[in-house]
Amino acid sequence: MIAFVVAAVFLLLFGAGVLRDRRRFGNAVYLGLAVTFFGIGLLLEIDAAPPGVSETAMILVLLVLGVGPVVLAGLLCANGVKMVRREGRRPANLLSLLAGLGMFGVMGLMVAVAVTHSRALGLVVVTTLLVLGYVSFLFLCFVGYAFLYGRMRLRRDAEYVVVLGSGLIGGRRVPPLLASRLDRARQVYEKLAARGGDAPVLITSGGRGPDEELPESHAMADYLVERGFPAGAVVREDRSRTTEENMLFSKELMERDRPGSSCVIVTNDFHAFRAALTARRAGVDGQVVGSPTAAYFWPSATIREFAAVFLQYKVVNLGICATLILLGVLAWLVR
Repeated sequence: MIAFVVAAVFLLLFGAGVLRDRRRFGNAVYLGLAVTFFGIGLLLEIDAAPPGVSETAMILVLLVLGVGPVVLAGLLCANGVKMVRREGRRPANLLSLLAGLGMFGVMGLMVAVAVTHSRALGLVVVTTLLVLGYVSFLFLCFVGYAFLYGRMRLRRDAEYVVVLGSGLIGGRRVPPLLASRLDRARQVYEKLAARGGDAPVLITSGGRGPDEELPESHAMADYLVERGFPAGAVVREDRSRTTEENMLFSKELMERDRPGSSCVIVTNDFHAFRAALTARRAGVDGQVVGSPTAAYFWPSATIREFAAVFLQYKVVNLGICATLILLGVLAWLVR
């Protein structure tokens, strides 16, 4: 019963956090804790279940804990190979493969402990599992809340639509990933324009990279205009190099022409929640929406996005990880 009460408290904190500002990572943590304690409550009440239900539930839990990691590691490795074949061997494309291999490595260490009964190796494995458990919990929180955030209703009071840039093909052509953002931005623009009143303005945001012939924002605007979008409704922000600069420089343009205005920011769906966190830090009054991305691209991209968010709160997260490691060292010293 206590676990259900704790779950309810965290659910209330989650609801309050969403009402206060949807763009907070704390909302994801509150939701994760609510689900976790609710699950613990269900497991503690399993003895009171009708005959057969408790046994079935325990078998399912054991299957998930025993077989689930092996299946997940295999899927990550398979996805990693597919990423390398389609997108090349850049470090960002290797993340799902490295995650799968890392999981198999930890499983191998667990088997080695069972075979050798080594106390030292056992402490290494336990410490590793504690750190991985903490990181995995945050990762699930991130994925779960990002899924919910991406499905929140589109705000109707925005005066601007901001499209975040990405790299160009051959230094000047819009790639499919960026084209997906632009097509989604056009849909958002048309929805906002249909509400009546002043028409919104669309900002293409992206500067010129070292290997690009023109700023990304210019290629993005040209892509839209060539497909019939009104040229007078596009403003080009061509100084930014990072997501944070996308937000800050676009905010300057919005404040210059329409002070106090709000916006809808468009990026790819895997990037939407991190972009929302960045917009909040930059002081931009904007909701972030995502455009579709190829399914095979998701695992590595999501891991990369989570790593970036994890490091945004590095003092807390690395501090907790260091504490868990220190506990393992102390356990070794007092053995």
